[in-house]
Amino acid sequence: MTMRNLRHNPYAPVEALILAPRPGVLVTLWRWRTELALVALAAGAAAVMAAAAGQGSWWALFALAGTVSVPATVPAGRKWIARRFWCLYSRHRLQRVFLETPMHTRRGRIPLILWITPTEPGEKAYLLLRAGICADDLEAFGGEIAAACCASAVRVSRHPRRAQFATVEIVRRGEALGEDPWSGLTDTARPIERLAG
Repeated sequence: MTMRNLRHNPYAPVEALILAPRPGVLVTLWRWRTELALVALAAGAAAVMAAAAGQGSWWALFALAGTVSVPATVPAGRKWIARRFWCLYSRHRLQRVFLETPMHTRRGRIPLILWITPTEPGEKAYLLLRAGICADDLEAFGGEIAAACCASAVRVSRHPRRAQFATVEIVRRGEALGEDPWSGLTDTARPIERLAG
C-alpha cells in the first residue's frame, strides 16, 4: 500500500459532510459526447434511408445500409467495434469510480479523461488531474479502478515533467503491462511504485 492511501485517513471524510452538486448540462453533454454523436449519426442515416426509400431510390438505400453493416460482418471490423465499445465502457466506468471514491475535489469535479485509446492488452486513458488529486491517489485506488472496468490489472503512470497528467493502463487481455507510456519523452519516466509500509 502507498502511504497516500486514503483508506488510512483517521479523520472522517469531508465528502460525507458536503453533498457534491450534480454536474451541469454542458458537463453532462461532454461526458456523453460520443454516444450523442452516434445517436445523431444513426438518426441521420435512418432519415436518409427513409427519404431514399420514399423516392424509390433503392440503390441509395442499399449503399447506405451496406456502408453501415459491412464493418460488422468482417472480423477486423468487429474487432474495431468491440475495442471502441470497451473504450466507451472504460471511460464511463472511470468517471463513476472517480465519483464513488475520494478521487474528486470537494466540489465534485473529477479528473478529465482527455483521451482513451485501445491497446493490445486493453485500453489506455490519458487524464488531466484536478487540483488536490495526484497520480498517487489513482494508484491507491487501482483495485477499485480494475474492478470497475472489469480488468485484470491497472497500471498508473505519471508524466515525467508535468504532474497534472497521468496515464491509466487498463489490462483486459493477457498479463503483460507493456512499456511505460511516457518512455518516448525522457529516460526518467517511471511508473508510480508502491511503497513498502
